[in-house]
Amino acid sequence: QMADPFLYNTGERSHYGCLGHEVQIDYLKAYVCRPSFSTDKAVIVVHDVFGWQFPDIRYIVDLIAGHGYITICPDFFKGTKPWTSTDHWADFPDWLKNHDPMKVDKEADVVLKYLKEQCGAKKIGIAGFSWGGMAVHHLMLKNPQLAAGVSLYGRIVRDSEERYRLLNPTFFIFGEKDHTISLDQIFLLEDKLKQYCKVPYKIKVYPGQVHGFAQLKPEDMKPDDKPYIEEARRDMIDWIKMFV
Repeated sequence: QMADPFLYNTGERSHYGCLGHEVQIDYLKAYVCRPSFSTDKAVIVVHDVFGWQFPDIRYIVDLIAGHGYITICPDFFKGTKPWTSTDHWADFPDWLKNHDPMKVDKEADVVLKYLKEQCGAKKIGIAGFSWGGMAVHHLMLKNPQLAAGVSLYGRIVRDSEERYRLLNPTFFIFGEKDHTISLDQIFLLEDKLKQYCKVPYKIKVYPGQVHGFAQLKPEDMKPDDKPYIEEARRDMIDWIKMFV
């Protein structure tokens, strides 16, 4: 049985009033937030197991939009039920079989088309959290249209050298105390990227941080964690600004 990978309590979340709105794109629902001025730069946000309606992920969408990007979080679960904090972890492997973070190519294409044709986006980046971090790693190996990626604590899958041939600049963010991702795995990722990766990449581990740390809303942060959470978010935005 898998240990509960989320150490923060997803049940007791403060309410969040969103700044964006929901749209229908082809067969996908999505949450979109636009900056106050017009821009041809966009960022796709890939949600975690709690899905596209989870308040924390909408907070992140609004945050990125505030930095001048058309920001969109599509429902990568295509209308199926996201994982909830009341589900049993024993059932997680089965749930994951039907929610594979490596099977997001079609949805990414639908969203890229929408951003280019309907929003006038010319440069598009992507950031994903946990389940979404795995999806970002996958997409940065497959989709050259994504100018840059940020993968936040996506579990590291080791299968082949192909996992390290990133097409565009990618930044990997991890928490030091994440018990779903060991430091050994992170060191190995760094080694392999040194060997095989031909584009800029960065790996950073934030002291004392658990899985899921970077998407907490300000009122849900513990004082000791706050500087690291804010730093991780600044680093994420800086990476996007550098390449998108």
